[in-house]
Amino acid sequence: MTEISKETLDKLKACSTATLTTQLFKRNYRQQFLVGLRPLSPDAGSFAGEAFTLRFIPSREDKDWDLGDLKKRGEDNMQWEAIEAIQSGQVLVIDSRGDARAASAGNMLMTRMMRKGVAAAITDGAFRDGTEISRMAFPAYCSANTASTRPAYHRAVDMQLPIGCCGVAVYPGDIVVGDSDGVVVIPRSIAKEMANDSFEQEQRERFLFTKIDAGASLWGTYPPNEETLKEYAEWRSKNQAAE
Repeated sequence: MTEISKETLDKLKACSTATLTTQLFKRNYRQQFLVGLRPLSPDAGSFAGEAFTLRFIPSREDKDWDLGDLKKRGEDNMQWEAIEAIQSGQVLVIDSRGDARAASAGNMLMTRMMRKGVAAAITDGAFRDGTEISRMAFPAYCSANTASTRPAYHRAVDMQLPIGCCGVAVYPGDIVVGDSDGVVVIPRSIAKEMANDSFEQEQRERFLFTKIDAGASLWGTYPPNEETLKEYAEWRSKNQAAE
């Protein structure tokens, strides 16, 4: 498996999901953004980390524990196994089949992951305890909030296998990046080049924004022509010298 350095993750974390999707599009990846998900806490901050996957199927009465017997809550529970197995810096990505009728997790599991140093939690379904989670310094992305408990509609059946989340294929070890706008999945094999090119694009667009904000036409500025690129090189040189 391709090694991913802290420098690569830091660069990706510093880039917007818009920039990352542009760079993915240049590499013929048309849709790697998890459409429809929002962070419960917009102030939780950006993140970047390796995907740790968990898959749900519909629950069934003869396979799930007695809902009234709390003593059995931790028995035969792949969800809890995943929460204990996930490592610091990883991102939990849950395939909930886009079904928001029951929660994929709640604040207890979020707190356990946060204390372990997990980078974020993502589901294409719903979370519960949304108010509590929204107050945590932990990025949690979902399509909805519900009070219904997971076994009402979901059963966790496997982890660390390829899944689909919001129609996007997610493989264990893929790099997942999120900001206040949403989440994007980057194939691990191109993460390093993506980080370098995306970080450079972010710097260039800071300069281009100043020109557009000052009244420059889009033509020749966005995207930049040779003259604008020359101006950018001079601007970048001056800024680097001042740092």
